[in-house]
Amino acid sequence: MNINDTITLANGVEMPRLGFGVWRVEDGEEAVNSVKWAIETGYKSIDTAAAYKNEEGVGQAIKESRIAREELFITTKLWNADQGYESTLAAFDTSLEKLGLDYVDLYLIHWPVEGKFVDTWRAFEKLYADKKVRAIGVCNFHEHHLDTLLKEAKIVPMVNQVELHPLLSQEPLRKYCADKNIVVEAWSPLGSGKILDNSIINSIAKIYEKSVAQVILRWDLQHGLVTIPKSVHQNRIIENANIFDFELKDSEMALIDSLNKNERTGPDPDNFNF
Repeated sequence: MNINDTITLANGVEMPRLGFGVWRVEDGEEAVNSVKWAIETGYKSIDTAAAYKNEEGVGQAIKESRIAREELFITTKLWNADQGYESTLAAFDTSLEKLGLDYVDLYLIHWPVEGKFVDTWRAFEKLYADKKVRAIGVCNFHEHHLDTLLKEAKIVPMVNQVELHPLLSQEPLRKYCADKNIVVEAWSPLGSGKILDNSIINSIAKIYEKSVAQVILRWDLQHGLVTIPKSVHQNRIIENANIFDFELKDSEMALIDSLNKNERTGPDPDNFNF
């Protein structure tokens, strides 16, 4: 296993297992530098969103990195206010323009806005048919949101990106998605930093002379998840990618699994203030 490892989506597109997230990264210098450092480190997958307001910085970093476009895997997301058929198509064009790209590799519905996400998905299917995106998916969808969508959808979402970390392991949702061939991607894999002082993970980290963050990201990969840690510090960006030279034992995986409390650091998709 290495940083170039991919998982195959339902349509055959290869998605990197380890990506770089830019949530809460300031547009401009901070976004440009952190994305360039990530690409220099070997990350091929960059995950942004219209709501992060840093698509321009991400696009500039991609341009300045001079890496062939087809070697990168770029994800962006549609914001809630833009949901609906025509407004989705317009919002996608805006994102593409800000990124300075001809296409994105993965386009995601950011949150399941009730009464709108089915129409939104029709627009996603059009973007996919028009080859403006290589894959389409959703974020923060519970099983019941997916049930609603799948009654109408021609294409099953290829990815569901959700909050997922040892305190919120999402096992029932992971099983549901596995049964439908939907890849699960973890956002906030480090629990927004809230689990970095966990004594059990700390004790495992000491065994391997790794950081708690590295152990958690390794746990993600060994569970077959895609994971997208975020950092604006070059040393952390490098450290988060240095997780391919050790392997957690089954007993250690089970110990980390046992930490689940169904505890969110972000909003619950059922009670989000859209």
